[in-house]
Amino acid sequence: MSEGEPKIQIEAIPLPAVSDALRRTLPLAEADFDSLNTMHTVERIHVAMGAVLLEPGETQRSYWVVLEGEMHAERPERDGSRSLAGIAAAGDGFGETPLLTGKSYSPFQIFAVRDSVLVRFSEEQFWALLACCPGVRKVVLANMSQRLRAYQEELLHREKLVSLGTMAAGLMHELHNPGSAAKRSASQLRENLMRLQQLSLRFSDKPKTAEQLECIRGLLEHTLRSCRAQAMSSMEQADAEEAMAEWLTVAGVENSYTIAPALVGMGFDRHELECAKAYFEASSFSDALNWLEALVSSVSLVCAIEESIARISDLVMAVKKFAYDDRSSARELDVHDSLQSTLTILGHKLRVKQIAVEKRFAASPSVIYTRGSALSQVWTNLIDNAVDASPEQGHVEIATWTETGAKPGWLAVSITDHGEGIAPEVLPRIFDPFFTTKPQGTGTGLGLDIVHRIVTQQFGGTIHVESEPGKTQFTVRLPLQTAASNEQHSATQ
Repeated sequence: MSEGEPKIQIEAIPLPAVSDALRRTLPLAEADFDSLNTMHTVERIHVAMGAVLLEPGETQRSYWVVLEGEMHAERPERDGSRSLAGIAAAGDGFGETPLLTGKSYSPFQIFAVRDSVLVRFSEEQFWALLACCPGVRKVVLANMSQRLRAYQEELLHREKLVSLGTMAAGLMHELHNPGSAAKRSASQLRENLMRLQQLSLRFSDKPKTAEQLECIRGLLEHTLRSCRAQAMSSMEQADAEEAMAEWLTVAGVENSYTIAPALVGMGFDRHELECAKAYFEASSFSDALNWLEALVSSVSLVCAIEESIARISDLVMAVKKFAYDDRSSARELDVHDSLQSTLTILGHKLRVKQIAVEKRFAASPSVIYTRGSALSQVWTNLIDNAVDASPEQGHVEIATWTETGAKPGWLAVSITDHGEGIAPEVLPRIFDPFFTTKPQGTGTGLGLDIVHRIVTQQFGGTIHVESEPGKTQFTVRLPLQTAASNEQHSATQ
């Protein structure tokens, strides 16, 4: 096309004028155009390189065959980028999937990567082609099947990435707190050990009597007995620390108000320290109490590091359960354990909104057979949505039970939030792909579609939703004997 001409030119031409060219394409190689008495003209379209044929969301009710050039379909992403969804080179057709699946719009931007020539068949002409030409019908249906399969695989992959992204974000928050606590405790422990060494050298200058050694042994046993003393209220603890500090000050102990909280925190009271006061001189008593506080503080720091590392281990185990290899053999999975792991991963998001979680785990048995992390994906989506829908300081309820009525031998899981609810006109569409009520940029519209297909297709279960203002409840029902368990049973015979 010369400069100044339209980038897209459309002309109506007689079908015989392009019939030979159409027969050289894959979809229409076996088309019997002579029998199409009602199809007199078609549209031939010239598309200049870079010209956009269709924008996302535009009506797409036509079938296209590329005679020359090359067309690309790209999907716009939330970050403003675009990902390649398909290529139609010379001899290829496209547009059959929306027509055959009842969709009225294109989710892609379709444009020419070089000057191209296409023939466009209207919806009526497309159905006429399928009706009269078995060869055309066979190729078109095969193309649609292949594209749908690729589309579904991509959806599963994309949604798993979304779930893993949610998991990773929560995990980073969860790991930050125990990691920072362990780092702080290790730094303070280094300082404490140096102070403890200095006090030990000073404290050991004089020989100790049997009574002094026995007193020290008792204090050591108390210190090393446990990481925690009995929990006290804030008021009780403040009163105990104040009383301890005053007693230490009267007894002439240095740093009395500094060491009192550590001693109280480890469960000491002044009666247990009377032996040291009775058997040590005033200066030695002060050194003994400061030495004891350094030891108590060090033990507390070691306990804090131990708890932090245990917390990190719990998080790693939760992620390991979540991201279990999909290619693994069928295995037993405790649904309660799966739900708890998901709650652990989403813990930060729950705390940010101060969401309380009420768990009522009554299913017995609660074990099903599964492959991979599909169920974790289901729980992550449903719980994440429930948190998003809940008001600040709201609560989410998670309940399990074993069905005894219409579906005996099935395990049920319900996840309930108390947000605004889902509008009645929206409710029938919530499992449709790309449909979302979340603000632009915060939802993919894929989560519930994937959840529905995992539950119904992979596990043979059902998912039901009920909603009204102030309450939305998703109920997942899974057969305790699944295809995976039957497969495993057959393999053992």
